[in-house]
Amino acid sequence: MKKLISILIALSLLVACASCFAEGDNHILIAYFSHTGENYNVGVIEKGNTHIVADMIAEETGGDLFEIATVNPYPDTYEECTEVAMQEQRENARPELTAHVENMEQYDTVYLGYPIWWGELPMAVYTFLESYDFSGKTIVPFCTHEGSGLAGTVGSISSACPNANVLDGLAIQGAVAQNEQDKARAAVQDWLASQG
Repeated sequence: MKKLISILIALSLLVACASCFAEGDNHILIAYFSHTGENYNVGVIEKGNTHIVADMIAEETGGDLFEIATVNPYPDTYEECTEVAMQEQRENARPELTAHVENMEQYDTVYLGYPIWWGELPMAVYTFLESYDFSGKTIVPFCTHEGSGLAGTVGSISSACPNANVLDGLAIQGAVAQNEQDKARAAVQDWLASQG
């Protein structure tokens, strides 16, 4: 009986260790900021364009998802939201976030997603970037937009995180992410495959 108990204990420890190793192998974080409510060119949505793309990247890479969300939510209506976004840019604001990545040191690669607001990163994304030390990490940008592509955001991220390796990003039109998800998924898969 003692031998059987010892074997069962050994097996349970082995299973526990295996799950620890499986979790420890995951060094990818997909951090994203996304807006619901009324969005340009797609109407009122329950799941943000960037959130949709972030989920696709997580499915393909097995990375962990982290939503960048602000303590004070942005307005649901498109016009009001753009006014707040522009005001924050003018003030170079750093909106307070609702959550913090507790174990950022374990991630080697951070996929960073955001919509393009007034040709720039939403200011909440700057709050996120300035909250951690990205030295030696790889940051891989992706964005949703309605015509601007990545704009100058890869340079903005490089400036905010000078000791990180910032790769070329992926830009997907918000309307494609929302309404043509097979096309968006194919773009994500091709982009990830091109990274080697």
